[in-house]
Amino acid sequence: MSETAEPTILARREGAAGTLLMNRPKTLNALDIEMIRGFQAAIDAWKDDPAVRLVVLEGAGGKAFCAGGDVRRIRQFAIEGDTAAIEAFFAEEYAVNRGIATFGKPWVSLIDGVCMGGGIGVSVHGKPIVVTDSALLAMPETAIALFPDVGTSYVLPRLPGAVGTWLALTGARLRGADAVHAGLATHYVPKARLPGLRAALLAGDAAVVDRFAEAPPEPSFAPHRAAIDRCFSRDTMPAILAALEAEGTDWAREQGAILRRMSPTSLCVSLELIRRGAGATLDECLEMELALTRSVVNHHPDFREGVRSVLVDKDGRPSWTPASIEAVAPAAIRALFEG
Repeated sequence: MSETAEPTILARREGAAGTLLMNRPKTLNALDIEMIRGFQAAIDAWKDDPAVRLVVLEGAGGKAFCAGGDVRRIRQFAIEGDTAAIEAFFAEEYAVNRGIATFGKPWVSLIDGVCMGGGIGVSVHGKPIVVTDSALLAMPETAIALFPDVGTSYVLPRLPGAVGTWLALTGARLRGADAVHAGLATHYVPKARLPGLRAALLAGDAAVVDRFAEAPPEPSFAPHRAAIDRCFSRDTMPAILAALEAEGTDWAREQGAILRRMSPTSLCVSLELIRRGAGATLDECLEMELALTRSVVNHHPDFREGVRSVLVDKDGRPSWTPASIEAVAPAAIRALFEG
């Protein structure tokens, strides 16, 4: 139960809609196993219910849609050697991602505030995906030595050019308009119009989103779009770093510095995952991601160290193994994929 003594996900029937409210505002609606099971119960109950014509998904508290999975809890499971709890969390989370993709009815995500990691997983596999001017989206996994999961190894390679690889490796943050241009959202709706849109959706017609949406402003990454494609289309991390250095711009130097702060192993795993995901189905990507969680979360020290640095001690001083991108052995990356 949440700190408000309410369920951590509130599922209701409102008009012709099933509504889901992620309800852990003090943790920015980070997903725990109870929430994941609440999602699955709603999918099972509403998928074949003709009275439910669409689903509306929101986050409580006004600050976040969903900040991602509860990785602090996952880290504690890893420290305790509780591999069964880790397996259950990721397997059930990915089953929800698959369930959203195959739901068969509009799954309308109203993204206002922070939406990262697992929050993207519960939104990007359904449509329409609405973002406001206050939305902030990112896949920040390489900073905690994880990798883009929740089915994004299928989604990210299918974004325009090399945008998906750039987002996966750097954890770049996208405002609402940016997310539409990048392909992670379908509609841009100013925050002030969100209550009206929600009310209109309860009649059961997802097409009303078009009436509330506006053309998004130009993306903040527009000036760097060509450089993103030039640099992040390379197939190895050293090649990406060399391409950024060759650009010789402040933006490129900043991207290189960001990459140097991330887990070297995580960067190499993430790049390989995105490249493999480009030729795989969503189901294959989810299976590949689940297999990787067993290797990366259970056995590699960087995940525990990354979560410690970013979310536990918050010192921003991780000690990676190995310490540099150049020291990562390709054979070690292949071994993580092979389990």
